[in-house]
Amino acid sequence: MNSISKAASIYAKLMNEEDARVCKAIDEKACKVVPGNFFLTIISYFFNKLADSVANTKVIIPWIMESLNVPVFLISFLVPIRESGSLLPQLLIAAFIRKLPIRKYVWSLGAFLQALSIMGVGLVAWNMQGLAAGISIISLIILFSLARGLSSVAAKDVLGKTIPKTRRGALNGYSGSLAGLLIIGLGIYFLIAGEKPFSPQNFGILLFIAGFFWIIAGLVYSRIEEFEGETDGGGNAISVAFKKISLLKTDKDFRLFVISRALFLCSVLSAPFFVILAQQQSSSTSSNYLLGLFILASGLADFSSSIVWGKLSDISSKKSMIIGAIISVILGFLVFFLDTFYNDIFSHIWLMPLIYFLLTIGYQGIRIGRKTYLVDLAGGNKRTDYVAVSNTIIGVILFFTGFIGILSSIIGLNGIILLLSIVGLIGIIITSFLPEV
Repeated sequence: MNSISKAASIYAKLMNEEDARVCKAIDEKACKVVPGNFFLTIISYFFNKLADSVANTKVIIPWIMESLNVPVFLISFLVPIRESGSLLPQLLIAAFIRKLPIRKYVWSLGAFLQALSIMGVGLVAWNMQGLAAGISIISLIILFSLARGLSSVAAKDVLGKTIPKTRRGALNGYSGSLAGLLIIGLGIYFLIAGEKPFSPQNFGILLFIAGFFWIIAGLVYSRIEEFEGETDGGGNAISVAFKKISLLKTDKDFRLFVISRALFLCSVLSAPFFVILAQQQSSSTSSNYLLGLFILASGLADFSSSIVWGKLSDISSKKSMIIGAIISVILGFLVFFLDTFYNDIFSHIWLMPLIYFLLTIGYQGIRIGRKTYLVDLAGGNKRTDYVAVSNTIIGVILFFTGFIGILSSIIGLNGIILLLSIVGLIGIIITSFLPEV
């Protein structure tokens, strides 16, 4: 049995089907090579997710910046810059990508640029301190975010051309779970290290390893067998970008999806406040244990839930988003209640990582659900436009969310978490009106 036949056989078993050529919404040529492309995509996504987890901007990068004595105001803008920087340029990127009949190399280029950026952060950790280190890291994160934007538009378009409907969610699920398994190992390492200090130089090495993972991801992705796609509508990038904004007015289902996605930002935005709340109530001697527990919680959540969310998304990506959001919202209300009525309850080092574990499970449901929903909702060249417009709108919103930290002096961290939970509750109601795809 040759490698192609083996891939087809394993693919059929994983998908629980007799015929590995069950195809929906892709052309006949692409259908013949689905098994091979499925595994190449899983491998590249695995290394991409692994790298993203090792260089986690919600836990690892802030921890590094704090150890380098970077001013707090720079740390607070880390996640919004990282997220909005990858989303804001995507209308212009989409117009460029539309001219390319083969788009897998755009994803690979994005992966290589992410590797260089994160390795640059590793060099900063080795050689710099204070404000200079903070400015350098933020600058590199901006470059990193732009590279993510490049990969994001190309990824959904290539996925829509090479992997059939009802199989896309499972692909994201398997890659997420495999990456989560290795992140569990990283968390265990921090727990074993205990009170032994983990120097900025050690973090620098960790980030170089993450960069190496992105390089592998880019090389593997370039081997996907992608057939030429539509290239129409590739006019002036700026004019095309403004024309496609009109999709929000003319396409009701797409407009409703963008509103839902914006409201579900509550999950990713609340996560850093969960971490900060735990840090404030923990002792200095337990910081390494706390970091290890958070990393372990993140890895365990990815490993245990991604495949389940992926399969649910192939059945109903709408339900995946809603259930994930319900989990996140309930946890937000719970944290507000506990912190308000029980002083220093999160000084129990295991409690917040446990809640963070459940929050990450909820976030995975939202993330995998919305990615699958958007790809299934669109078709042909419209898919690139959908991804670019929605990501750009969300990017604009994210850009301003960095200022939400200012509210902490007025309503406190638990007040911010409560506010974000209410926003998520509204999102659940609106998402219930989305059509099934």
